[in-house]
Amino acid sequence: MKIFATFRIALRALRRNKLRTVLTMLGMVIGVGAVIAMVSIGNGAKAQVEAQIASLGQNVVLIFSGSTSRGGVRTGWGSAGTLSIEDAEAIQKEIPEVVAASPEVRGFNQVASGNDNWYTSVLGESEDYLDIRTWPLQDGMMFTDQDVRGATKVAVVGQTTARQLYGDESPVGQIIRIKNAPFRIVGELAPKGLSVMGSDQDDVVLVPYTSSMKRLGGGTMLRSISAQAANEKELANVQEEITELLRQRHRIQPGRDDDFTVRTQQEIAEAATATSKVMTVLLAAIAGVSLLVGGIGIMNIMLVSVTERTREIGIRMAVGAHGRDILMQFLIEAVTLSVIGGIIGIALGVGVSKALATYMNWPTLTSTSSIVIAFLFSAAVGIFFGFYPARKASHLDPIDALRYE
Repeated sequence: MKIFATFRIALRALRRNKLRTVLTMLGMVIGVGAVIAMVSIGNGAKAQVEAQIASLGQNVVLIFSGSTSRGGVRTGWGSAGTLSIEDAEAIQKEIPEVVAASPEVRGFNQVASGNDNWYTSVLGESEDYLDIRTWPLQDGMMFTDQDVRGATKVAVVGQTTARQLYGDESPVGQIIRIKNAPFRIVGELAPKGLSVMGSDQDDVVLVPYTSSMKRLGGGTMLRSISAQAANEKELANVQEEITELLRQRHRIQPGRDDDFTVRTQQEIAEAATATSKVMTVLLAAIAGVSLLVGGIGIMNIMLVSVTERTREIGIRMAVGAHGRDILMQFLIEAVTLSVIGGIIGIALGVGVSKALATYMNWPTLTSTSSIVIAFLFSAAVGIFFGFYPARKASHLDPIDALRYE
């Protein structure tokens, strides 16, 4: 029997019991829709984290002080000031693949302008910091190398800090007091948004690291250093070279723990997205149970259909239909149920994803691959769960089938 004729017979049989067909299809609709919606939520969360990682800049290597063992106690990142300005200068001068480096002095201080004040993060950085972070200015300019060498009292402010102190007025040219020391604002940063840890990156004031050390009591040691590799391929090599250079400078003997930690942007991205990947898999697995239940529903209904149409099967075999024709007919019915349900489920899943993004502001990302996989999986479910009832129908004895009441 030709495939198109078999397909028409299968559709006719499905239309014969419309309500049962719709209810059976509903399991596949919910299953496929749930899988696409859950995967979209997981992918959206992962994409959001990746975007936050990208806000660190391009090809960034972060060096943190600490990670030492003293008296059996292992301290963590930034727990001890073990890095120096000379370390940062050596990294930039002695490692050719490093195109820029910025020593970092981090602190939280009360800043004020006029009668307004705000508690914010004050970062002491070099003039290369914005290039490393790929952070453009919205207004004004970045402080210069001369400002850094002269420990000039100049500052660049983030948008959150600027709005809190100056409202809609441009902060450039204004005086901001940091620990009662007056700094002249020379630039305003473009908005960056949230960091990987969920903090507001725009709530910041940048000053030369020398000014932070000398005028704000930032100390003489660094908590971290930001470096930029020439390209992504050099990240692993730069990480190894920085580690070796700092071990030599800090006179760390072989077998002893480092008193610093070096992390690449790729490592930070992998660690930050690991949770999102696990969440996506778990959500997809939970939603996949709905597909399994829908497949079992298809098998159940097809077995009932075989029983109800036993006499019809006997008549078809009596007039010359082969077992493979009966097998194909019932298999096509099962696949049709699952595929149509899958198509409707895809539309439902995409619609739910867009609704969540629009009305609940959830980050969702519906990929073409997830849609294709969901469609193929729905077809596979129809074949897998429809094969047994179809095979059972094809192996019926024509004489017994004709006698069936």
